[in-house]
Amino acid sequence: MKHVFITRDGSLKARWQGALPDAIAVTSDQAITRSESGDVVWITTTVEDWRAQTTAISRQGASVVVMSYAPNDREALLALELGARGYTHTLSAPEVLKQVALVVTHQGVWVGQSLLSRVLTGSVQALQQRTGDDITHQGQQFLATLTERERAVALAVARGGANKEVARELAITERTVKAHLSAIFKKLAVRDRLQLILKLSSDAEKRIS
Repeated sequence: MKHVFITRDGSLKARWQGALPDAIAVTSDQAITRSESGDVVWITTTVEDWRAQTTAISRQGASVVVMSYAPNDREALLALELGARGYTHTLSAPEVLKQVALVVTHQGVWVGQSLLSRVLTGSVQALQQRTGDDITHQGQQFLATLTERERAVALAVARGGANKEVARELAITERTVKAHLSAIFKKLAVRDRLQLILKLSSDAEKRIS
């Protein structure tokens, strides 16, 4: 596992190297070939194609952290929807970068507690007010790719239900819930519950102001 920083000119800032001494820096056109599954890839929003790179690199199995000189909730939400596992200030202190690295390498999500709380609360509340019949059109398109049982599990989980609660609600075992979730994550190209919530609550960005 290595840390790869994608910048416009392929340069590595001293604070980044101070936090992650073995890190390397590359330009956008080198990113795909210089990163691989298991790596942590840090990309600044000054890179013109950071959105496309975030999606492509995360699909390779790397954990992507988006860095911005002017972080804001809307951009952070977009980064998560594109597949990033982290979002932070470009000039974060080395101690913060170390914490971000630790979280994302353990498959966690780093966006700051305030934003994470707002995103989850807003998305879950929106889903709680919907059924399979009145969820957004885009959400319906995603759900249409699932089986009837998978749709039920996806909606129950996205409303905030733990595996045990979902199992009880649908009269199935927890093992079956886990099996359905694995299939759901694969079909919808998401890696965890947070991304599932964002995928189904496709108008979540409109609620972040």
